[in-house]
Amino acid sequence: MAYNTATKTDPESVVPEDAGGMWFLKEELDSDQVGISILELEPGADGMEHDESETGQEEIYYVVSGTVEVALTDADETVTLEADELIRIDPEESRQLSNVGDERAKLVLVGAPL
Repeated sequence: MAYNTATKTDPESVVPEDAGGMWFLKEELDSDQVGISILELEPGADGMEHDESETGQEEIYYVVSGTVEVALTDADETVTLEADELIRIDPEESRQLSNVGDERAKLVLVGAPL
């Protein structure tokens, strides 16, 4: 088949519902080269601090709605993003997302290469 389709809720969320939700869609889309996930964070919720130094994967975060802060631990910097803004992060940079707004934040996360 030349294409695959998926919905956000095809896989189980890896984040508790009270914090929002996170759905990894790579397998549902049968993607070999790029990973894509949907992340939703309730106001005041934080994502997991991590880096991708072991995988070598750079990540791009696109904010669909809400306001999030991206704490870049190694750079000792925090970047605030609102709807329709993006950030690309090097694999080695440790990062943590936080919803600093009053509404649920929704993001599309893209990572490559796998």
